[in-house]
Amino acid sequence: MDRMQKFIQKNIVPLFILAFLILIVPISKLTPHYLLQEMILRLDRNLFLVLSLLIPIIAGMGLNFGIVLGAMAGQIALIFITEWRIVGYQGVFLAMILSTPIAIFLGYFSGNILNKAKGKEMITSMILGLFMNGVYQLIVLYGMGSIIKISNPKLILSRGSGIRNAIDLQGVRRGLDNILEINLFGQKIPLFTFLIVVLLCVFIVWFRKTKLGQDMRAVGQSIEIARAAGIDVEKTRVLAIVISTVLAGFGQIIYLQNIGTMNTYNSHEQIGMFSIAALLIGGASAVKASIPNAITGIILFHLMFIISPVAGKELMGSAQIGEYFRVFISYGIIALVLVMHEWRRERERRGGAI
Repeated sequence: MDRMQKFIQKNIVPLFILAFLILIVPISKLTPHYLLQEMILRLDRNLFLVLSLLIPIIAGMGLNFGIVLGAMAGQIALIFITEWRIVGYQGVFLAMILSTPIAIFLGYFSGNILNKAKGKEMITSMILGLFMNGVYQLIVLYGMGSIIKISNPKLILSRGSGIRNAIDLQGVRRGLDNILEINLFGQKIPLFTFLIVVLLCVFIVWFRKTKLGQDMRAVGQSIEIARAAGIDVEKTRVLAIVISTVLAGFGQIIYLQNIGTMNTYNSHEQIGMFSIAALLIGGASAVKASIPNAITGIILFHLMFIISPVAGKELMGSAQIGEYFRVFISYGIIALVLVMHEWRRERERRGGAI
């Protein structure tokens, strides 16, 4: 009985979402074939991004809302490969290469700031993302075309500077997905993209066993003890953010090549919030997260995204009802988990003081 109670307490969020989905799936009247295809599509798009959150959690830095900085790096790289008219999987891989130095710089900058805000990394990374969004928009809206040469008429605004609101990524659309796509029981599965995700999962499992991974775990458990053991705490934390930011840049490129269109000024804004919500819905917390949490979270979160508007329309005659609910769930779960995280930290602090 105690074991069951602990299981429910530990997994209360995914169990609640699962119960909600069981109730609304019959109302939505969506077919299993459609839902399965959508789940394959959403895992293909989003799993790499969600997995990029795991490394900072190992290092005790919580949920990295700053992955939007990596998403910005990925989008800048996609602007350049569109300008140079490099298409197909070559364009996707070149975008990843171009995004890497930008993401390393942004991750280093972010990591150093977070080192000055120990214990408040999550809110600091969120505010940092908002600040860097302003810098990104300044560069893209005024710098590109006037300072940075952009001549492609499909990219540049008619005034001669600034990138258009929406960019057609037709040249690289499904550049990775089409390399090795199989049809299994009527379901299209982009095998090559999933292979890249599997390689990332293997990397994360391997990385945890390396000396750097062990150092990050030690820092995550206790900064004071890690420092006493001779670990360079500040450098280790910066490396965790740099790796997360680089991976987020790759994840955003994978996400956008699947969609085929990039909203220049908005595509990156909700990436951090939705990725974190998916991870938390999968049963993760601000101090502990795993690959199964990421996979489970994306399935539950995006099932809710797909089903809620349709169920709302069938039940209330308005899809907007379902939209309101899923936005409420997304932000509400993040707020709840962050409050629980702070409550646990405060209780541990008091216990230590006693």
